[in-house]
Amino acid sequence: MTVHMIRLCVGCDTIEDLLDWHRGDKGPWLLHTRMTPKRADELLDGGSIYRIFKGMILCRQRILAIRTIGEGVTAQCELELDPEIIKVAPTPRRAFQGWRYLDPKDAPPDLGGAEGGEEIPTELARQLREAGAW
Repeated sequence: MTVHMIRLCVGCDTIEDLLDWHRGDKGPWLLHTRMTPKRADELLDGGSIYRIFKGMILCRQRILAIRTIGEGVTAQCELELDPEIIKVAPTPRRAFQGWRYLDPKDAPPDLGGAEGGEEIPTELARQLREAGAW
């Protein structure tokens, strides 16, 4: 069974800021966290990391691998992420520390692609969602 991860994107206000951080990186992106997920097998079964920017879930990236680096109290987790960013319907989410699991039924739908329509600008999508029109 697939499960997703949700995490704040601290230091970035937009998806473009996140892309700027990784501009020039070759291959998968690496993300470090303190705790290794106990449900790693479920995350690797098609799971993604959903990112929160300023109180809104805006995008996701597929999780390719999960590794524990080090041992004991100094151990940390390294997530290998697909560099492709998939925009999702902007969804409000309160801040929290660390990361949380996200059930697929609670995950926001992807934007564009499936319906063949053009991609809506992130700020417009956010305003429509906040107004309850989407």
